[in-house]
Amino acid sequence: MTEGPAGQRSDAAGEGRGSASRVYTPDFLTELFRNPLDPGYADAAARRRESPSSSPSGWRAWSVRSVSLVVAVALGFLFAVAYRQTMAEEPGRSQARAGLVAEIKEREAETDGLAARADRLREEVGRQRDAALSGSQASRLRRLEAGTGLGRVRGDGVVVRLADAPAQDKDGVTGSGGGPPRVLYTDLQKVANDLWAAGAEAVAINGQRLTATSTIRSAGEAILVDFRPVTGPYEVSAIGPRSMRDQFEDSRAAYLMRDLVESVGLSFQVREVEDITLPAAPEPRLRYAESSVSPSPSVAGSGADRSSRPEPSGSGVSPSPSGGGR
Repeated sequence: MTEGPAGQRSDAAGEGRGSASRVYTPDFLTELFRNPLDPGYADAAARRRESPSSSPSGWRAWSVRSVSLVVAVALGFLFAVAYRQTMAEEPGRSQARAGLVAEIKEREAETDGLAARADRLREEVGRQRDAALSGSQASRLRRLEAGTGLGRVRGDGVVVRLADAPAQDKDGVTGSGGGPPRVLYTDLQKVANDLWAAGAEAVAINGQRLTATSTIRSAGEAILVDFRPVTGPYEVSAIGPRSMRDQFEDSRAAYLMRDLVESVGLSFQVREVEDITLPAAPEPRLRYAESSVSPSPSVAGSGADRSSRPEPSGSGVSPSPSGGGR
């Protein structure tokens, strides 16, 4: 090969042809993005286009439609049977429900009648007792009854009203927010305790008088005061000094209830009332303590070993707080 411009041009052309014939294989990611479909799927689609007879036959499609129709008919038949059975049992359930409601109302009326009769008998016993006692003893007993909750009291005081929040719209997706925020038994406990702390002399919840042994509990969604159910709206009535409302407004219970009013929508109201009457609490079942009588050692110098015998029933017994045993 001769040197010169021509030779140089021929070498350059040879190099250009060599570089043009060189092929570079793309990497895996580039090939994946260029051809995302597997070659096997592409070949199957091409064969299907070339020979339409390779597609699913008509009898197969017909069998699929037949099976779907049979399943739909079977489901419809089951729903129809279930609906008919439910409608057939509905009168029996409605009758049983109505019977239970009637029995509950009958029992409630009977309980209310017995409670009213017990109150009348209690008043009669009180009148007979006052007639048998002297004036000072009767007045002292009435003061003790008022302090312990066993006597009806009357005076000025405060009424705290608590009520559940309005019902909220239920979320169709999550199902939350269906039930309204409710007043809990702990809320009534806090209000009653802070009323006592504010100087209340007598407290009642929906007419149920509180004593030193009263309980405020819950049973499911019901609130029980001394094992008697109370329903909302709840009114906590208290008789006490005129400063009781201001002291209660500064209490922790009032602060918490005002916070619940703003956050969840509970109803909370405090108002002063004049000349309210709180009923007496049911008489508790009294229990009396008796001292145990044990044999005493024999007396020295008696000449014989003698054991003291227990005294007859009623003797040697310490007097009960009420002044006598049963």
